[in-house]
Amino acid sequence: MAISIALYEDNASLRDSLSGLLRGAEGIVLLAAFPDATKIEEQIKELTPDVILMDIDMPKVTGIEAVKKIRTFDYTVQIIMITVFDDSRHVLDSIIAGANGYLLKREISDRLMDAVQQVMNNEAPMSAGLAKMVIDYIHPKSSKTAGSNYGLSDREKEILASFSSGNSYKLIAAQYDISINTVRTHIKSIYEKLQVHSQTEAISKALREKIV
Repeated sequence: MAISIALYEDNASLRDSLSGLLRGAEGIVLLAAFPDATKIEEQIKELTPDVILMDIDMPKVTGIEAVKKIRTFDYTVQIIMITVFDDSRHVLDSIIAGANGYLLKREISDRLMDAVQQVMNNEAPMSAGLAKMVIDYIHPKSSKTAGSNYGLSDREKEILASFSSGNSYKLIAAQYDISINTVRTHIKSIYEKLQVHSQTEAISKALREKIV
């Protein structure tokens, strides 16, 4: 079954370029491409896309504001932020708002299709440089007071940190020399201990409460 996508991008040239890329991709259906998110609730409820590509810096309603709005009525649609920004504040604000992934515009032509597949597999695509910023935030050089660790084991904390950086199950398995099924078992345990139901919720909680 084809993956349906709605695109939000205020730059007309980039919007046309991405639209062409998506229309030419096998297994992808571009439902619509919008220059702003002023009617985001009406549009998403009507289109019911599988994935939303959301520019973070749009006039009138920013991408982060749009994500927050979407999450008031739809928590299943997958949202990938696309942006020129590569600072930790925008990354963290997007993830906490409910975004599932984050790509820099300069990397989008090479990484977009893989990112779409990743979010459909409940993974969190993220550009390498952005992933490092998330890890640096989770493991700050300066001392910060950590909240409850929710009874997570050391291995679960390691996997949560890797998970939060956007690594796939396959990469986590290779990183710790364990099977993908073992990764799934650890992640299921992490969800239960954190009392969350998705990767986005787990990452958001980890960032907010400095769990790992």
